[in-house]
Amino acid sequence: MPFPPAHPGLLSAITTRGYAEPTPVQAAVLDAGAAGRDLMVSAQTGSGKTVAFGLAIAPTLLGEALRYAAPDGRPRGLVIAPTRELALQVQRELTWLYAPTGARVIACVGGMDMRREAWALHQGAAIVVGTPGRLRDHVERKQLDLAAIAAVVLDEADEMLDLGFREELEALLDATPATRRTLLFSATLPRTITALAKRYQRDALRVSTVEEKTPHGDIEYQAMAIVPRERELAVVNLLRATDAGALIFCRTRDGVTHLANNLLERGFSVVPLSGELSQAERTRALQALRDGRARACVATDVAARGLDLPDLGIVIHADLPQSGQVLLHRSGRTGRAGRKGTAVVLVPAPARRLAERLFAEAGLRATWTPPPSAETIRAADQIRLRAEIAAIDADATDDERTAARTLMVTHGPEQLALALVRAHRARMPAPEELSPAEGPRAPRPYGPRLGDRPAPGGGSAASDGPDGPSVWFKLDVGRERKADPKWLIPIICTRGDITKAEIGTIRIMSHETRFEIVGRAADRFELAVARPPKEHPDRTVRTVRITRASEPPPRPPLPKRR
Repeated sequence: MPFPPAHPGLLSAITTRGYAEPTPVQAAVLDAGAAGRDLMVSAQTGSGKTVAFGLAIAPTLLGEALRYAAPDGRPRGLVIAPTRELALQVQRELTWLYAPTGARVIACVGGMDMRREAWALHQGAAIVVGTPGRLRDHVERKQLDLAAIAAVVLDEADEMLDLGFREELEALLDATPATRRTLLFSATLPRTITALAKRYQRDALRVSTVEEKTPHGDIEYQAMAIVPRERELAVVNLLRATDAGALIFCRTRDGVTHLANNLLERGFSVVPLSGELSQAERTRALQALRDGRARACVATDVAARGLDLPDLGIVIHADLPQSGQVLLHRSGRTGRAGRKGTAVVLVPAPARRLAERLFAEAGLRATWTPPPSAETIRAADQIRLRAEIAAIDADATDDERTAARTLMVTHGPEQLALALVRAHRARMPAPEELSPAEGPRAPRPYGPRLGDRPAPGGGSAASDGPDGPSVWFKLDVGRERKADPKWLIPIICTRGDITKAEIGTIRIMSHETRFEIVGRAADRFELAVARPPKEHPDRTVRTVRITRASEPPPRPPLPKRR
């Protein structure tokens, strides 16, 4: 569809940026029925809403004039965003959009030099974009006068309330004229948002460009079951398998630091992004992503709110999100402005049912697929290498051809090809070998269970169950070290990459403990415990020794009859 009528002062900017047709949210706010009204808008993340509200408030700020004019220099537009990154991003978007009109757009955000912001406000601005706390500071210091504000935009209002900015929002809105237009943009509309809208909006037009719980159509969702201890290895293979920029989510700041450092050690160009970084560090990290010096970012949910990164092709959920809404919000960092994207959820095998509940809560279908294998990545490397070789001949210089002929004389083709393969592989981190992961299984109607007596039988090292004969293992902790199933079971599961359901009888003796592993998991368990234990905060998990038992433990004596 052709771009609907917009303010003539902004049309040249839209044309220069190549906007041939509007996104749904842009078309909705430019509809004749929305002109001049308060708006309550919900739209998918990455749907072009910054340009949408920039176009929507233009008639209010400019009137019919092609150039902005404000004799007293006080701002007429105010945009409030939840985070520094989002506010700075909005300021950049509005700057190019309003450039033909001469309207000045400035940002006021926490972590930046407040004196410089005060100087910029003193010089005059058409639109001020900022975070709630910093804007309120400027108002209280008499550095920002909101008496002339004609339009206010609350961007990602639900996030601002979630972050505890209600008091700041109300103070700012109370400082603006009652005649202003108020545009509220929110991914969701909980009761707190509707209450805020009822208090500060007048006859607001409700605009929704998506049905409730409709997932983003430009994002492909993939779920990958992994062995719990191989999460980082799966991230390595995903980064090796894609050429696009990646955003990797971890649940905690420590998780971000740990994963980012491990990826850096392997040779990936990665930047961390978490709340503990200073504003200068966050700005440098984002700039590295935008100019291509870094191709992946490891972030927490809070740090990644409102990010719009160019060429972001994949979002990796290294840690499961806390809710379906967080899943959608994280994933929405890709597939923006009409571009396709992929969201990959790494699911530890014991957490598969939890992941499926998250998908159902988010109203989306995910394709279950294994992580990229080392073999698949090497095959893709071969294809890329052949493509590079095919493209060399077209632009080779005479000097390069002479050097190539000299090498052909002194070395054979196979030796030269081997050197080329090695040089090509040396540019990239090596892919990782991953273990097959099994999802959760339905509860077994019978078989070994914690506390069961071993099945009767001679001196065999296993008892029979529906999953084949179980196998006995032992660990070097017993009653003398106060061994207890409550803390032994997590150790066994962690070291052996198994679930609690795959553990059978546990026998605690004086100096050791013997336990059964169901048949289908025994070989996998034995391989896992034979590997050197990875770093773990609990020293016992790292140091306990687990080996295969040569025979079952002796049966406990029967209680004497009285």
